[in-house]
Amino acid sequence: MPETIVPAKAIALTGYVAGQPVRSGALLEVKSPYNGRIAGTVTLADRSHTEAAIVAGLQGGPRLSRYDRFAILDKTRQLLEARKEEFARLIMSESGLCMRETRYEVGRARDVLHFAALEALKDDGQVFSCDISPQGKARKIFTLREPLSLAVAITPFNHPLNQVAHKIAPAIATGTPVILKPSEKTPLTAIRLVELLYEAGLPHYMLSVLLGPTAEVAEVLVQDPRVELVSFTGSVAVGKHIAKQAGYKKVILELGGNDPLIVLEDADMDLAVTLAAEGSYRNSGQRCTAVKRILVQESIHDAFVQKLVERTKEYTCGDPSSDETRVGTVIDEPAAIYLEDVVKKAVAQGAKVLYGGGRNGAQMEPTVIVDVPRDAQMVVQESFGPLAPVMKVKDLDDAIQLANSTAFGLSSGIVTKDMEKAIHAVKHLRMGTVNINEVPGYRIESSPFGGIKDSGLGIKEGVIEAMKCFTYVKTFSLPW
Repeated sequence: MPETIVPAKAIALTGYVAGQPVRSGALLEVKSPYNGRIAGTVTLADRSHTEAAIVAGLQGGPRLSRYDRFAILDKTRQLLEARKEEFARLIMSESGLCMRETRYEVGRARDVLHFAALEALKDDGQVFSCDISPQGKARKIFTLREPLSLAVAITPFNHPLNQVAHKIAPAIATGTPVILKPSEKTPLTAIRLVELLYEAGLPHYMLSVLLGPTAEVAEVLVQDPRVELVSFTGSVAVGKHIAKQAGYKKVILELGGNDPLIVLEDADMDLAVTLAAEGSYRNSGQRCTAVKRILVQESIHDAFVQKLVERTKEYTCGDPSSDETRVGTVIDEPAAIYLEDVVKKAVAQGAKVLYGGGRNGAQMEPTVIVDVPRDAQMVVQESFGPLAPVMKVKDLDDAIQLANSTAFGLSSGIVTKDMEKAIHAVKHLRMGTVNINEVPGYRIESSPFGGIKDSGLGIKEGVIEAMKCFTYVKTFSLPW
C-alpha cells in the first residue's frame, strides 16, 4: 500500500497499576491496519500486576467530593479539547479509521466527560414519608447512592476513545475505583486517556489500566469476588462467557447488533438514502448500531437502490490519514476477509452486488448488495463492516417481522411521514431503541442506551444509567 500522507511516529506506552507504570513485561506491538506500520508498543501486565491493581483499588484513599469529581472530569475534557488532533491521529494510526471519524469520536468523548462532570454535581436521592398508612410512623426515609468498592471495564476496538470514556467517566463521577482492560487491538488511545485523567488530578488509586494474557488479566478480573461490577462491550460469544464466569456480581453487557433501517413508500427519499449511507458506512460500518439491513418497501425499492448506489460513490475508500477519505479500513485483514466472504456467500444464494465488494488488505469497499435472501449469513448474523444489504418488504408488518427475526435487539430506524406507522413501529419492534426518521444509532451521550436478546440484558448504558450501575442505593430513616 502507499505511504500514509501524515507519517505516524510509533509511541511506547505501558499499562498502569494505580498510576505506577508496568515495567519489564513483554511488549505488544500495535500495527496500523492500513499499512502495517507499528503505531506503538505497550508493556504487558501479568497476574501479579492484576492482583496489585485490585488491592490498590480496594484500599482506595481519601473520598472525593462531588466537586472534586466534577473538576477532574471537566479538566480532562479541557485537556482533551486542547489535544483533540493528537488523539484523532492516534485513533487513526491504530484503528485504520479515517480522520473524519476519529475527529468525530474525540468530540463525542468530550461530551461524555462533560455530561459525567455535570452529573457528578447532582443528587438523585428521594424522600419517603412514613405516616402514609395506619402502620406508619412519624419518620422519613431518605435514599442516597454509594459508590461500589471496585469495578472492571472491558472495552472493544471499534471506538478506542469513546467506549473507554463511556465506562471510566461515569465510574469516576460516582467515586467508584475502576480497572480498565482495553482491546489489545486499539490500546494506545485508551492508555493516553488514562494518562490525561492522571494529569487532570485523578487520584491514582481510582484507575488502573492493564493489558496482558487473558488468563492473567481479563479472566482474573472477571472472576475475582472482590470485584463488584464487570462492564463489558464486545462480541456475543465473549459476553456470554463473561456472564458464566463472573459469579455473584453485577454484569453489564453491551453486545452485538443487527440493526435494520426500514424505508416505507411514503418516506422522504433523499433523507432515506442519506440515513442508509451514513448508517452503513460511518466508522467503516464498525458500530454495533450501524445499519446492517436496509428493509425497503417494494414499491420504491428500485428508485431507492439507484439513488443509494450514486450516493455510495461519494464514500471514498483510501488512506485513512487523508482528509479526502470517507471510509478507512476495518480493524484488520481477517475482518475484511470475513466481510468479503459473507458477500460471496450471499451472491452464491442469488444476491447481486451493484457497487463495491472489493477488498484490499484490511480495506473493504462500501458495498451495495440487493436481492439478499432472508436467511443469508450477512443479514442473519452481524456483519461488522461497510456493507449495505437492501431487502424488499411488502409493507410495515412484513418489515417488522423481518426486523425482529434475528437473535439481536439493539437499535432500529424507520423512515416515514406517517405518524401512525411510526408509533406502530415503536410499539412492535423488539429493540432497545427505535428512531423515527433517523439512523438506528442516534443518541446523545447521556441518554439511555442498550439492547435486548443477544444484544444485551436490557441494562442500559449512557452516562446517567451507567452511573446508577456503578453505585448502590442506601436508605436511612430519621424521626420526623
